[in-house]
Amino acid sequence: MLQVATESRVETADAIRESHLAAFRFMLRARLLDDKFAALYRANKIHGGVFLGRGQEALSVAVGLSLNKTDIFAPLIRDQAGRLAFGETILDAIRTYLGSSLGPMRGRDGNVHRGNPHAGLLPMISHLGAMVSVVNGMLFARRLKKITGTVGAACLGEGATSTGAFHEALNQAAVEKLPLILVVANNQYAYSTPTNRQFACDDLADKAVGYGVESHSVDGTDLTACLHTLSSAVARARAGHGPQLVIAQLLRLCGHAEHDDASYIDPKLKNSPLGRDCLKVAREILIRHKWADHTQITVWQNETAREIDEAVGQVLREPTPNPFAENWTAISTEHLIEGNESGG
Repeated sequence: MLQVATESRVETADAIRESHLAAFRFMLRARLLDDKFAALYRANKIHGGVFLGRGQEALSVAVGLSLNKTDIFAPLIRDQAGRLAFGETILDAIRTYLGSSLGPMRGRDGNVHRGNPHAGLLPMISHLGAMVSVVNGMLFARRLKKITGTVGAACLGEGATSTGAFHEALNQAAVEKLPLILVVANNQYAYSTPTNRQFACDDLADKAVGYGVESHSVDGTDLTACLHTLSSAVARARAGHGPQLVIAQLLRLCGHAEHDDASYIDPKLKNSPLGRDCLKVAREILIRHKWADHTQITVWQNETAREIDEAVGQVLREPTPNPFAENWTAISTEHLIEGNESGG
């Protein structure tokens, strides 16, 4: 029997198969959804930036699947796969990108600043590293409320590890021994700045030592490795071992955003193992283990494409906010409005 040992359990062959199948389908949905957003952007249907997660889906989905629904997840711009795995729907993602007033952010915010805080899915702050302290605050609040057994994951790019916000928040999490999982996608470029101009250490995981936190390194193109590493890191944090720093090596297989042609990326990197497409690698894993075949994968692809097209058609018919009629009070504090009967 195939078994993979983790911090808290031993996974059977059936469990490994199911986790890979679920992960692949979320990765496929994320890739097709990103492709649709890129097409809508080029058609001038999306106002604002479009940032694709191409090449980062294996790492992202592993984060989303490793968490419980009662945990906290702070994804970034390339974490569509993780968002879907954690519970965001295709419809909600499209509503936010197209500015529908029926979406979770009610069309108020930029298209990538979306989430559902009540469900533990945090809307992104664009400033690099800023979300780590937000997750810390939520974890500390749960501690004060005697809520146990939950963890929080914050996703970053390697560029964010050079910011003050990253250092202050990681230091705080280490001192307070918070159950934080800090996931760094080292995609080799902070926009167009290569890693050799970002930091001098040989490995970003070395930074963990200075803060007294545990670190994990993983090949971000390998779905199996990502699922195992994130599961182990989350289990360690949940078991009381404090913050876990996960460093994944991969390559962004597109520009920083759709307006960027990524001409600065070194061709040698594209042709190296870092340049592997994690979706293709995951597909090969399923086929090699006979967990799925080409026909089944094509069916999933066609079903997802149809679902996305139907959702886009629906959202394009939905209203956008009326700035003169909108109640601009923060959604989470509507109950505090003077005269609001529901507020008491």
